Amino acid sequence: MEADQLRSAAVADWPVAPGWQPVVDEFFAGPSGTSLLAFLQARLDAGAVVFPPRPLRALELTPPEQVRVVILGQDPYHGRGQAEGLAFSVQSGVALPPSLRNIFKELQRDLGTPPPAFPNPGGSLLKWAQNGVLLLNTCLTVEEGQPASHSGKGWEVLTDAIIRHVSAHAQPCVFMLWGAHAQGKRTLIDAQRHLVLTANHPSPLSALRPPQPFIGCGHFSQARQWRDAHRP
Repeated sequence: MEADQLRSAAVADWPVAPGWQPVVDEFFAGPSGTSLLAFLQARLDAGAVVFPPRPLRALELTPPEQVRVVILGQDPYHGRGQAEGLAFSVQSGVALPPSLRNIFKELQRDLGTPPPAFPNPGGSLLKWAQNGVLLLNTCLTVEEGQPASHSGKGWEVLTDAIIRHVSAHAQPCVFMLWGAHAQGKRTLIDAQRHLVLTANHPSPLSALRPPQPFIGCGHFSQARQWRDAHRP
């Protein structure tokens, strides 16, 4: 199962699309990036099991010039075999986490899209990432069984820079901000250029609660309509 976990804190092992390289290089050359890598290496040296194996996979699969939609998560899944470096996504064949189950439920309610076949693709959102959906967690690593264990260690400096870059440089796109954590990034986004959609987090704890229930939010149809109206 070692392929499912982070093996080193070497940035050279984490490829990204060329358009992201300047943003990534600037971060890791600065104090926040240097501190983060030292922290990650220290945790690995101490025997910690860290997920996912490729923290920057969202940047590898979705170049900035292809971003059409941004979905923000918080940190990776902390169960073995789940995290694949894409927000809300799990590897094919892994049981669907409750939040992802609700995402598929709303997608079916809103657009009539049936849930994906199981086990393949199952809960893997790889195809979304390859088709312009930036599935970005705001913290990009986590330790096994310890949610939010790497929050505040530096990743947020990089992911904030990524959000700002998309806001300033990408073509007009749709930001889906689900839950208070994601909505806290709203100030980084130019709402005059982009469509910003907000709702509760898809977790069962909040998906049906006011003031903005996730189930019934209609974000997928709104995104499709807006994208159709803003095609280059």
